[in-house]
Amino acid sequence: MANKVEICGVNTAKLPVYKDADMKKMMAKIKGGDREARDAFIQGNLRLVLSVIQRFSNRGENPDDLFQVGCIGLIKALDNFDTSHNVMFSTYAVPMIIGEIRRYLRDNNTIRVSRSLRDLAYRALQTKERLMSTSHKEPSVSEIALAMEVPTEEVVMALEAIQDPLSLFEPVFHDEGDAIYIMDQVRDTRNTEEKWTEDLSLSEAMKRLPERERSILAKRFFAGKTQMEVAEEIGISQAQVSRLEKNALASMRKYL
Repeated sequence: MANKVEICGVNTAKLPVYKDADMKKMMAKIKGGDREARDAFIQGNLRLVLSVIQRFSNRGENPDDLFQVGCIGLIKALDNFDTSHNVMFSTYAVPMIIGEIRRYLRDNNTIRVSRSLRDLAYRALQTKERLMSTSHKEPSVSEIALAMEVPTEEVVMALEAIQDPLSLFEPVFHDEGDAIYIMDQVRDTRNTEEKWTEDLSLSEAMKRLPERERSILAKRFFAGKTQMEVAEEIGISQAQVSRLEKNALASMRKYL
C-alpha cells in the first residue's frame, strides 16, 4: 500500500498540496456554494486520506476500497466542518475519516454482529460524544446507558461487539530494536510454572496407585466416563468402582 502510486485511478504523485491560507480561502468559497472550489479542496486533501489508510494496512483489505471509504469520510468532514471553531480542517477530518473506515471494517467483518446490536452501539457512541460536548469529560458506561434509557449490560455488550479484532502479531511498540507484539503481552494462564509442577505431582501420584485404581481414575477423570460405564468395562459393580475410586483419591491426597 505504501508504494502504490495510483489508487482508484488517482495518481497520488500528482496530487496538489495547498497551504493553510489557500485552504481557508477555498473554504469560504465552498460555503458560498462554489462547486469548483469544493472539488479542488477535496483533491487537495486526498493525501490526508492516504495517510489515514496506512494505519489499516495490516488488515488485508483492498487499499482501493479503503481509499474510497476514506474519501466518503473526507467529504462528510467537509460538509460538517464549522469554520467558527478556529481549528485546522485536518484536525477535524482525520477522526471522521478513521471513523468511516472503522465503520466499513465492522460492517464487512467476518465476525457477524446483528444489525440491532450494531445500531445500539452506534447510538451509544453518538450519546457518548453528545455527553462529552456538554460535560467536557468522558462519560462512564452507566451514564451513557442512563441517557439512552437502556440497561447498562446491553450497552456494554453492544460496544464490545463492534470492537475490531486484533492480530496477535500486531506491534504495540517499536523502537530501533525488535518490535513488541500483542502476543508478547498475553499471559498464558494454563501453562504456568505452578501448573507444570502440579501436573508432575499428579503424574507421580498416579504412578504409585495399583494398576486397576489407576485405570479407573483415567477412565473417570480423563476419559469422562461414569462409574456405571467403568463398571461395565472392567466387569465389576458400580459400588466397587465407587469404593476403589475413593481409595485411590485418598491415597493420592496423602502423597500430594
